[in-house]
Amino acid sequence: MNHLTARNERQHYTGVQIRPFNSDDEKAVVALWQRCDLVRPWNDPHRDIQRKRRVRPELFLVGVLNGQIIASVMAGYEGHRGWLNYLAVLPELQRRGYARAIVTEAERLLREAGCPKINLQIRTSNNGVIEFYRRLGYAVDDVVSMGKRLEHDDHRA
Repeated sequence: MNHLTARNERQHYTGVQIRPFNSDDEKAVVALWQRCDLVRPWNDPHRDIQRKRRVRPELFLVGVLNGQIIASVMAGYEGHRGWLNYLAVLPELQRRGYARAIVTEAERLLREAGCPKINLQIRTSNNGVIEFYRRLGYAVDDVVSMGKRLEHDDHRA
């Protein structure tokens, strides 16, 4: 079975159309992220979208069901590691295979780009999401995640 056949079967199973983000999606995607409690004051979602649209925008995916955006994932790849951010599914539609479908499509695109490994970050208190990714084959790496803000979206710094 080729990847297009597998993709069509996956879409048939979940009923969701997975496609790249376009500018008309921004309001719905930000509302989705807010519903899923992904928005933080130090990460302006509109700026995050603007930044992503400048770097590998084809890796920013949305899931559409009956004309409504119900899922998203923002994937990235800089030539060494892939990343997944902003995975979201409307709360009332979770546990129906939509997150698995959109992550699988992001993985396919990253693999197609030559990505050897995907990293992601999950808040340590988010046990449900940790278990979701474990079921997809992800494992906890023995690393410390560190960060340094180069831009401050919350205008308090």
